[in-house]
Amino acid sequence: MIVPIVIVTIFAVLAGLAVIGVVGAVRSGRSSEAGQVARVGSRPGAAVGALSHSGQPRAHPRPRAGSRNGDRRRRRDPDLLPAGATVSFDEERKETDIDGVLSSLDSDLVGLVPIKRKVEQIASLLLVDRARNRFGLTAPRPNLHMCFTGPPGTGKTTMALRMADLLHRLGYLEKGQLIHAMRDDLVGEFVGHTAPKTKRVLDRAMGGVLFIDEAYYLYRAADSKDYGQEAIDILLQVMENQRENLVVILAGYKDRMEEFFTVNPGMQSRIAHHLDFVPYDLDELVSIGQLMLREASYNMSSAAMATFRDHVEQQMRLPGFANARSVRNSLDRARLHHAHRLAGNAGQRWTRDDLMRLEPDDIVDEFRARTDGPDSAASASRSAPSVQLVGGAAAREQANRPRLTEPH
Repeated sequence: MIVPIVIVTIFAVLAGLAVIGVVGAVRSGRSSEAGQVARVGSRPGAAVGALSHSGQPRAHPRPRAGSRNGDRRRRRDPDLLPAGATVSFDEERKETDIDGVLSSLDSDLVGLVPIKRKVEQIASLLLVDRARNRFGLTAPRPNLHMCFTGPPGTGKTTMALRMADLLHRLGYLEKGQLIHAMRDDLVGEFVGHTAPKTKRVLDRAMGGVLFIDEAYYLYRAADSKDYGQEAIDILLQVMENQRENLVVILAGYKDRMEEFFTVNPGMQSRIAHHLDFVPYDLDELVSIGQLMLREASYNMSSAAMATFRDHVEQQMRLPGFANARSVRNSLDRARLHHAHRLAGNAGQRWTRDDLMRLEPDDIVDEFRARTDGPDSAASASRSAPSVQLVGGAAAREQANRPRLTEPH
């Protein structure tokens, strides 16, 4: 009996020693881990390895400029410049070709001086941000959501295209495409239809600019069953939470946009820049016409130019005049008359200059079709359908309004 008792006692003692050893090892491991976390956490600028609710490592703020953290980060990151270095904005401009974009605004777009000045200010801000980043200086990304107001044909769509290109060149936007949308592209006709439509458009616009033309039509206060407010709510959320991935530009008549903002104050508070496109004056419209003709390899004789100027002045008094868009339509019809005049003389031999030059008769015929009365205008419209004026992209952009397309 004594031997079994001794054996059992020995096994019990050994088991107890094993348990004590395991507990000690666990405690030692925990102490070591805690010490490691404390050391990592105490090192300036390093992550502590904590997890967010999603199980992913939490992001930690970048060190502030001028701090010890920032100095150590500069020593670790070879791309950052030392504190005593200097930068030249000539280099930044050449790298981004920002001067090319701004020069094209001046050469391809007539007038719009306040708008161009605003675009240049935005470009300057982003250039300075690029230079600051090279020193490790950080600041919140600027809010660049915009509202373009003005009558039709004043260059709103064209400026949105150029703005998308500008923001892409400066690194603010990843892609720089422009997605043009209107109410029908965003708002559904029945319950559950609006959210998927709006999100599809937003997905296409991510990394670029979403241009919403006639944005006030999104909201219809008189219709209690309208789903436009749902689209607005989605837009508000995305404009606030994904500013780094998307710039939204709202466009429309100034008075109607002001009413829209009155009933949607959340939208107004998210718009940082309001740009008003005023109607063109007579000289600007004539210059736009000359630009369109030049980029389409056409020109006017001196007599035709005087006739065209008179014609534009008369058009400006007509209801429904649409600035550059109306000028484009007039030139399209003048081209038709020019072609009919030349092709009607089958035996005549025409020179290169003849094929390029518009004469007063080409303008007069179009002018009479517009002013002799509604019957003659309708007749001229049926007999002479509008032909798209081919030529430079700048002139076409200034008059056209694409739908949900990306520029190539």
